[in-house]
Amino acid sequence: MTKTVRDLSLIEQDLVDLNNGVLTVTGRLVDASNATLYAMCSVKDERGDREFACIYKPIAGERPLWDFPDGSLANREYLSFLISHWLELHLVPPTILRDGPYGTGMVQKWIDIDQSVDLMEFYLTDHPKLRELALFDLITNNTDRKIGHLIPTQDGHLYGCDHGVTFHEDDKLRTVLWQWAGTAYTDNEKSLLLKARDLFTGSKLEIIKGLITDEEIAATVARIDRALIEGSFTLPSPDWPAVPWPPF
Repeated sequence: MTKTVRDLSLIEQDLVDLNNGVLTVTGRLVDASNATLYAMCSVKDERGDREFACIYKPIAGERPLWDFPDGSLANREYLSFLISHWLELHLVPPTILRDGPYGTGMVQKWIDIDQSVDLMEFYLTDHPKLRELALFDLITNNTDRKIGHLIPTQDGHLYGCDHGVTFHEDDKLRTVLWQWAGTAYTDNEKSLLLKARDLFTGSKLEIIKGLITDEEIAATVARIDRALIEGSFTLPSPDWPAVPWPPF
């Protein structure tokens, strides 16, 4: 895999298309815990007719969780995209919140995985995009980074999916990406943490307030502050399982 640069104009067009297109549900991902529907997004505008695949997760299909507020997972998926987008990491596929055939939900562009990449080997490597994802998961307090949530693409990029259980006010990081635990942050990573802190304390705070609670925002800021003070990737906690189960 080689490092790629995302075209912001294409991402913005994807977001417009996801918002304005007609969603037609054609299938369901049966292994998913919540209703995860495979859909086609059809768009007709001055650029012509086009259609592309997407994932649609209606709030009505979210399974209640004991530790997350009911009906909040779609917001967390959307906020994860926004944080990735604002930080210019582009680790989450274009994602919006919108109405659909089964009510309001998260709609995310479908990304084809590079079938030549063996995920069971790839996730253990020192690939720089995996390291970026590990830092992103720390910021978002991701409780469920599984191997199967990694989407390497044929053009050398890496996406992550399934960010519904993020931003909890308690520390709940569970991930398969522990290979940098205890490793000092680079200057660029420290800059990303500072930029993320600014998002939650000023520049994007009003948007974020519409998606998660004030307590979760404060906990995110405290978590980033602690990361900056410690100066290195966090170590697995002995107080909860460090790896999600099943890991794939």
